[in-house]
Amino acid sequence: MTELKIIAEDNNFLIIQKESGILVHRGYANDDITYVDLVKDYGLVPRPLHRLDRQTSGILMFAKSKIVAAEMRSLFDEKKIVKRYITLVRGISPDEGEIDHPIPKAEKAERVPAHSTFSKISSVNIQPRSLSLVNVFPTTGKFHQVRRHMKHINHPIIGDANYGKGALNREMKERYGLDRLALHAKSVSFTWRDEPYLFETQIPDSLSLPLLKMGFLDTSLT
Repeated sequence: MTELKIIAEDNNFLIIQKESGILVHRGYANDDITYVDLVKDYGLVPRPLHRLDRQTSGILMFAKSKIVAAEMRSLFDEKKIVKRYITLVRGISPDEGEIDHPIPKAEKAERVPAHSTFSKISSVNIQPRSLSLVNVFPTTGKFHQVRRHMKHINHPIIGDANYGKGALNREMKERYGLDRLALHAKSVSFTWRDEPYLFETQIPDSLSLPLLKMGFLDTSLT
């Protein structure tokens, strides 16, 4: 039975840690459970402030009122919310960079401008090939943005069935036990009503244990 893993809660926000493999809400899929269902069962009207892909883990924010939801969505639209993702990518990535590459706002939609920055945390030279652990900061929020942007610079995310290589993903599972998309929404920070907020999550065992087995240090995962 899936339960809510609550990171923080006050009168305005419910902050939870999403598990890889569970949808935020129903779309074309007909899953038995979603995080919208879990928040309803918790006794709240579910007002998710952003989305994470099914296979992405990490921080997920819900507003507790329509007013808070509207104000927070304005902050997202104004690009005043800093979202940090940690991801494992193929190859040795540049130390840092910017990605300006248009992508669809939604599935099958027209391409629109999209922007991300990234910084390398560390790299390992292992079999079957070198890999890099990278921070990615998307300043826009388009469809599969982090995944598409890393693919665009020829460093696709390990475990990505859409934009990566199936043979490499399978070998990473066999060698290191990585059986998921290697993408985790690590933190969200912003200033709202003159108060600074920082919400952070731990990288779950499903990702951290394979990373440690690959040779990445504990200090790389914070």
